[in-house]
Amino acid sequence: MSIFKFLINKNDAPEAWQFGFQDPATPMAEGMISFHHYLMFFVIVIGIIVCWLLYKAVTLFNIDVHPTPQKFTHSSALEIIWTVIPAIILLIIAAPSFSLLYSLDETIDPDLTLKIVGHQWYWSYEYSDPIILEDENSTEVPGDIAFDSYLIQEADLELGQLRLLEVDNRVALPVNKHIRLLITSADVLHCWAISSFGIKVDACPGRLSQASLFILREGSYYGQCSEICGVNHGFMPIVVDVKSADAYKAWALNAIEE
Repeated sequence: MSIFKFLINKNDAPEAWQFGFQDPATPMAEGMISFHHYLMFFVIVIGIIVCWLLYKAVTLFNIDVHPTPQKFTHSSALEIIWTVIPAIILLIIAAPSFSLLYSLDETIDPDLTLKIVGHQWYWSYEYSDPIILEDENSTEVPGDIAFDSYLIQEADLELGQLRLLEVDNRVALPVNKHIRLLITSADVLHCWAISSFGIKVDACPGRLSQASLFILREGSYYGQCSEICGVNHGFMPIVVDVKSADAYKAWALNAIEE
């Protein structure tokens, strides 16, 4: 069972020679992947047309084929066509892109707020608001949870753990809850990024950035700092454990007691 669970969780981490997307775990990630597929249709069609035009230009505009070239300077009809058609394509692309862009900035009254601070070269996390866990008794867990998260060195890895991606203290978040992320930095530019969440937010010194999460499924999700922040930039991994409401409640109570 433990091996099967590991194989499931590994799907939410980067793989060697991976070219495609990781499995989406949030509506934001699903929207980004859908828009990518939608956009690729136009990219492929335009690429085929451009390659065909280049081929015809090379084969037809040749002294052996047309020893006497036609003499004209412009074509009004052709200029209208190659202006109107690209404009229409841009409008077709713009409509879903604006919808996706505005949905990423949508702010919903959060159930939980997580503050993230980037350091050289580790992450600090703080659950600054009371942790509200809705159940039959509408339990509210008071208290603050704060900890640092460091890379686990290669010599200390256990069997099944991922090199350069494991941390000593993982972030825990509940599934199917609106989560607000407040992200900043204590020294230089960092970037908190997890591919399966479709999130990549810069951590800027002196500035508080905000992002929203709504995670659709449980699992362990891996990310890394995506801003070149110094010599140990490649050693700032991020691991988020997404738990059910009951499991998250147990984790929160245990963390507060510790």
